[in-house]
Order: sequence, then structure tokens, then C-alpha cells
Amino acid sequence: MDPAPEPPPPFPVHLVTGGGSSPELALLLRALAAARIVALDAEWKPRRRGTPAAAASGDGTSPATAPAPPKFPTVTLLQVACRGGEGERGEVFVVDLLAVPLADLWAPLRELFERPDALKLGFRFKQDLVYLSATFAAALGRDAGFDRVEPFLDVTNIYYYLKDHDRKKKLPKETKSLATICEELLSISLSKCSDWSCRPLSEGQIQYAASDAYYLLDIFDLFQQKITMEGKCSSTTELTLDSHCSPTVIECSSSGHDICSGGYLMSIVTKYSEKILLTESDTKPRSSRRKEKLKLPNNAKCKDKVDCSTEWQGPPPWDPSIGGDGHPKFLCDVMIEGLAKHLRCVGIDAAIPSSKKPEPRELLNQTYKEGRILLTWDVKLLKYQYLANNQVYRVKSLLKHDQLAEVIDTFQLKISEDKLMSRCTKCNGSFIQKPLTLEEAVEASKGFQVIPPCLFKRNLEFWKCTDCNQLYWEGTQYHNAVQKFLSVCNISD
Repeated sequence: MDPAPEPPPPFPVHLVTGGGSSPELALLLRALAAARIVALDAEWKPRRRGTPAAAASGDGTSPATAPAPPKFPTVTLLQVACRGGEGERGEVFVVDLLAVPLADLWAPLRELFERPDALKLGFRFKQDLVYLSATFAAALGRDAGFDRVEPFLDVTNIYYYLKDHDRKKKLPKETKSLATICEELLSISLSKCSDWSCRPLSEGQIQYAASDAYYLLDIFDLFQQKITMEGKCSSTTELTLDSHCSPTVIECSSSGHDICSGGYLMSIVTKYSEKILLTESDTKPRSSRRKEKLKLPNNAKCKDKVDCSTEWQGPPPWDPSIGGDGHPKFLCDVMIEGLAKHLRCVGIDAAIPSSKKPEPRELLNQTYKEGRILLTWDVKLLKYQYLANNQVYRVKSLLKHDQLAEVIDTFQLKISEDKLMSRCTKCNGSFIQKPLTLEEAVEASKGFQVIPPCLFKRNLEFWKCTDCNQLYWEGTQYHNAVQKFLSVCNISD
């Protein structure tokens, strides 16, 4: 039984339980699009060790026939508190992910998570993001997860700032709970021990869930007030945002919510925010991470004295004379990811590391397993001989165009005009063999990508990536890119 409910939050809570034409879902999507500050939290039913899949799912399926349990708990509730521009009233939403079609939420949430002009607040939200990403990927496909939230501000960091923690020292490993932080900063008591998989939700559960997001905004208000009182912001702040935003000049205020808009908010984002990035290892449960060890190939070598020559010796692993398939394949490390896109533009298979901060051994194992050549700037990688010889090449040029020309010349790559712009620059996938019509492209883009209305009256062909479903069309940028690569690759037009 739920404990007696606390007094409701000072503004209404919207319970979102429908999709399509649901008015509450429509209100949520409008609030997300207009929000400048968004507080986020998620709820799930913890999975206990040894719990059979059938018992965990509650569907009565016998353990012998039940599907394998998911890697992570399924997120059942998403709480969102939105605040828009100056003077606007905030809105709090409790989104029932067991009732709302996840396909209706995926694109708006991804856009919010990555939007540079919307500051996201959370409490240890990385774990929430891992579980949330796994929930969407399980329902919509592996590419429907989330891999980043930025700009982001963790309430734990705000708490230690308000407590005058020395920012030159590392934060304590044992951080306080959100309930403790709210008790100390707001004199608010949070208590919500509950089974979030049971339906219908009680009023007490809805209010408890909403409070976790709503009070993050109150804590952020204290943070803003402290910054203003300490004179962290000058009387006028001028900021140049990214290439999609105009410079903003705004007077700072010391009164409540007036300071949550425009340039002042962006000054806080610039100075105090961070970002959450999920790597491949984050998508694996901890037990799997402990058990998994990178295995070296049988012909791996580790020598104390190695030949660190930067010249290519050949042959490449795709050479038919040594059993290759004749199709060049490269792996560009994080230092030269831009080269990967250029190689894709000329039709060459060019992958990037599977994790954001790969160890040398990870890079070399991926290179060996996929039959690629590792392109790098890092001369230290030449010292590793975990793989067979001739699978690492150090690029000497600095500019991407020059790097592309260097790789083409070094490996004697054959580039033809019909191969230009034949791979997805986003994921390295291939395009469908037959182009889409405008009507087919509009249908394929729903909930995923926006086709500019100015293209509707033009007779264009659309191409879709078979891996990530990204749409491309032969517009001005396409023709400019083709001309550029014709020149770089010395192809006669």
C-alpha cells in the first residue's frame, strides 16, 4: 500500500498515457520543443538476481518458453519538468512508457537531448539514460537508443557548489541521495518506495514521480541566485552561440526566474554544463563487462623491439593474392574521424571506433576482426604488434583533403565517378538500390527526419541508407560535393 500522498506540486501534473492524437502527448511535445530548461528523471522496476524471466515479466509464461530477459530493467515512467522563456509557467509531465507508443517519443526526445539551447537537469542521469536507451532499442530496434545528453547539469554538482565545496578538489565518491539533497536545500521530504510496473498508477505514485523532476528546477533556481549574488555574471553578458544561433545580449537580473532566459542561461551552460556520452561498454551490464576480455588473434605478436616505420609496406588485408575480397576497408581512429567521412564520400568503406575512447588493443582487435587497415595520427600505435604486420598506417597530412589524397595514392585505390556519394556519411552504410519518390521519402522520414518543404516542388530522387535509414537527396550540397571530390580524386568530369 502506498503511504499517504504528500501535498501536490504547486502546478498541475500531466499524466501522458496515449499516443497519436492524445492531447496530453501533444502538450508534452510542444513543451519539449519550446523548453529552455528541462529536468529529467526515470523510473523502472528493479530486477532482482535469480528472478526468472517469466516472473519478472508477470505474463504467466513458463520459464522454459519465456523470452530472454532484457539486459537492463525496462523504464516504465519518464518524468519531465519543462520551463520555457522568461515569465513562462513551467509544466510537469509523467509519461507512462507502458502506454505511450515509443515511436511517437523517440525523435522528440533525441532532439531534446542533443539541442544546444536547452539545458537538461538530472540526478545521476547517466544510468537513467542507459536504461532508457535500452528500453527504446528493445522496442524499436538497436539504432533507436540514445547516446548523448548535452548540455547537461547534474544536481549533485549544483549541491556541492551551493555547499561551497572546493572545486579544485574531486567530488566525494559517495554522493548524497536526491531525497537528502532536497531535504537539505529545500526542506522537502521525498519518499517513493513503489512498484513502478503496476497499473493503474495511484495519485500518490504520480505525485511522487513528478516531484523528482519538479524539485530539480527549484534547486537550479537556488544555483542561479547564488551565482548572481556572488557576482559571477557581469552586468551585460554577450555570448556567441553555435552556428545555428545568433549572438545574444541580455541584462542580468537578481530576481528569481527572470534570469533563466537568453544569454544569462547560456553563460551558465558555457561555464558549468557538461555532457553525457554513452560508449559501447555502457550498453553492457556490469557482469558482462567483468567477464568480457579482449581476445588476441592467434597470430598476435608482442615484441619489445618493433619496426616503427611510418611507410606502408603492404599488401593490404583485402588483397586477393592473400585471400582478400578486393574491397578496401579502413578504420579511422578518433583523431581523424573527418577522414572517415571523406572516404565514405568517395565510396570507400571507412569505419570509426566502436567506443568513444578506445584503448589501443580495442582498435587493433577491431581492425583485425573486420579485415581493415587502421589509419591514425598516433605514432605510438605503430609500436603495438598485437596483429599481423601491415595493418596500421600513420597518416602524415593534416588537412582532410590532403589525407584523402594520401590514402588514395598510398593504397592505389581506384575511385570512379559512379562511386562518389554512394555510402552513408553518417554510419558508413550502403544505400538502397532503387531511389525513393518524394511520397515514399516523406513516409520514410516520419518521426525520424524532416524533409525541407522547399524540396516538394522539385523533381528530386531520394536515397535511404539501409543501416540507419538516413535520407539523402541530390540537392545543391550533393552537386558541390561531387565537384569537390572529382577534383581531389583527379577524376575527369
